Amino acid sequence: MAVPQRIAVTGTTGLIGSALVGHLKAEGHTVQRLVRRPALTPEEVTWDPKKGTVDLAALEGVDAIIHLAGAGVGDKRWSKKYRAEILNSRLLGTTTIASAVNTLKPSLFICASAMGYYGETGNRAVIESDRPGNDFLATVCKEWEGAADLVRDVRTVKLRTGLVLDPADGALGKMLPLFRFGLGGKLGSGKQWWSWITLHDVIRAITFAIENDISGPINLTSPNPATNQEFTAALARALRRPALLPVPGFALKIALGGFSAEILGSKKVLPQALTDAGFTFDYPHLAPAIAELVD
Repeated sequence: MAVPQRIAVTGTTGLIGSALVGHLKAEGHTVQRLVRRPALTPEEVTWDPKKGTVDLAALEGVDAIIHLAGAGVGDKRWSKKYRAEILNSRLLGTTTIASAVNTLKPSLFICASAMGYYGETGNRAVIESDRPGNDFLATVCKEWEGAADLVRDVRTVKLRTGLVLDPADGALGKMLPLFRFGLGGKLGSGKQWWSWITLHDVIRAITFAIENDISGPINLTSPNPATNQEFTAALARALRRPALLPVPGFALKIALGGFSAEILGSKKVLPQALTDAGFTFDYPHLAPAIAELVD
C-alpha cells in the first residue's frame, strides 16, 4: 500500500469523484472535499470558482489536489447559454484551483479533461501527442488544459477521459433500461468508434498517476476501443436481449441537439501514456467488461 497522503478533491458528487473519494479513503489516504458552500465538517473545504476563492488555510500542507469539477456535457441541450456554462465552469474552476496549487505547492496536481480534445478522428487512432480537434468540445478541452498549464513547478497530470462505463450512471446507465426491455440498437450508422473505459479502471489509473512519476496528458480509455455497433451488440448479448431497434442519426439530433455530435461522432483514442508507464487494465476488452457490469 502506498504511503498515506492528504488529498484534496473537487467534483466529489460526480460519477468519478464519488468513487475516487471512497477508494482513496479505503487506501488509507485523508481526503478533503472542496464544496461550494460553508464547510460543515473538517473533511470539507469551501471554494467558490465564480469568485476565484479557496480556503487556502484549510489546505495548507496538502500532498495532492485533484480537480474534477465542471458542468456535465450531456446533462442538458446545448443552448448558447449552456455551451457558455460548459466552458466557463471549466475555465473559472481550473483557473481558481491552479492559483491555489501555485500557492500551496503540493507534490501533485491532477486535472480532468476529456477525449473530446481530439475532436472527430474517424477511423484514425490518436494518442496523447496528437493534435487537438477544432469542434466545440475540442475547443473547451484546449482552453481547460490551458488553464491547468498555469500551474508551475508542480507535477501535473491531465486526464483525457473517455466514455466511462458504470451500470448506475453515464451512457451505460442510460442505455441499460432500454436494452433490458429489448428496445436497444445501434445509434446512427453504428460505425463510429467509442473509446470506453470502466469506472473501475478509471479509479485505478488515477491511483496509478498518484503513485507513479508520470505527468502531462493521459488518455483514460481502454486499449481496445469499439464501434458503437460492437458496443450495442455486446450489451444486448450480456442481457440476452435483441438489439433490433437502431436509432437513426436524425432522431438523435432532434432529441439531443448539439450533444448528438458526441454520440454520432467517432473517437478512436488509445492510452499510450498509461501503457508506456506500465499500467495494466483489469478490463481491456469490451465484452467481458460489459458482462461483468450488467451481471
